[in-house]
Amino acid sequence: MKKLFIAAFIFVSTVTTNTFADIKMGIILGFTGPIESLTPAMAASAELAFKEASDSGSLLGGKKIEVVRADSTCVDSAAATAAAEGVISQGVAAIMGADCSGVTGAIASNVAVPNGVVMISPSATSPGLTTLDDKGYFFRTAPSDARGGQILADITKDRKVKSVAITYTNNDYGKGLADVYKAAVEAHGIKVTTVTAHEDGKADYSSEVATLASAGGDAVAVIGYLDQGGKGIIQASLDSGAFDKFVLSDGMIGKSLVEAFGKDLKKSFGSRPGSTAKGAGLFTKIASAGGVDSNGPYTGESYDAAALIVLAMQAGNSADRASIAKNVMDVANGPGTKIYPGELKKGLDLLAKGKKVDYEGATSVSFTDVGEAEGAFLELDVDVKGGDFKTKKQR
Repeated sequence: MKKLFIAAFIFVSTVTTNTFADIKMGIILGFTGPIESLTPAMAASAELAFKEASDSGSLLGGKKIEVVRADSTCVDSAAATAAAEGVISQGVAAIMGADCSGVTGAIASNVAVPNGVVMISPSATSPGLTTLDDKGYFFRTAPSDARGGQILADITKDRKVKSVAITYTNNDYGKGLADVYKAAVEAHGIKVTTVTAHEDGKADYSSEVATLASAGGDAVAVIGYLDQGGKGIIQASLDSGAFDKFVLSDGMIGKSLVEAFGKDLKKSFGSRPGSTAKGAGLFTKIASAGGVDSNGPYTGESYDAAALIVLAMQAGNSADRASIAKNVMDVANGPGTKIYPGELKKGLDLLAKGKKVDYEGATSVSFTDVGEAEGAFLELDVDVKGGDFKTKKQR
């Protein structure tokens, strides 16, 4: 109980875009835990959109947004649920988040949906969330791993990998993506030598790597988190010489991984949701101007999730939770004037006049009938010299 109390209240912080804020918005991400190196940029990207709307003077006649942050931990569903309860008790109109699939599903099912609060996740990708009984309150700007696993398998085939061992973090995200990836690479004629789970939070992964190595493979597909077990798998593989080629899922993509291993990752590759379309370039510019590193995973998706919330409010001329839920799909899928990053004032003004908008955003937003992104993906190489990942092409 003490742990839940701390999660709900100590981890909640507030960032205000204006001293006299009128509308509260929640941002729930894993500020601690296995993706903690990614979430600061994700939160800052969402806050760019909320600030843009606040500063426009056009949001519901000039209202401002106050952001309430909370820590999902990414992995502790009980703590995440408690944190979400704390945020919702403060009267937020909607939530940008959560991040990892397990905690996102827990928050949606146990807190957000029962309280009629819209959640738009920028990064929860488990296929299981597609059939969540969300009553129309859950959306995600990240595409499902049902597509992501296929894309990663396609890249693996194109890189001429003939056999692969698979390890996945033992949660909804890891298991779901591993299942899709395994089926897809086997359909390409690639031999899967073994599929094994790993637990996050261990100090040493030599035993897990020994199991993978005994099965063999041209590469090991690491479906996990770059700040936790996935990183440990790579470290133990390099230390033992078991593998030097890694196929990396989206949860493994981040600058900190390249900084940690440098040239040892030169044979490795991966993918993450993303786009090279017009909106991506515009987002990079406004993010840079706002001091936000947009190169990391799910930054564009975070901006888009926040933007959809404010546009949905304007479309219904209300910050009422049910009104937001009713209007998200309309502003996401058009028809109407296309709106890109940095153009929220334009969108808000059009909606105030009764016009329609089609929000393209940073990631070419287009929702399926259940409110999740159809999604584009980026094929990524390791840029050893630049100390980060670099895009090879859009898939």
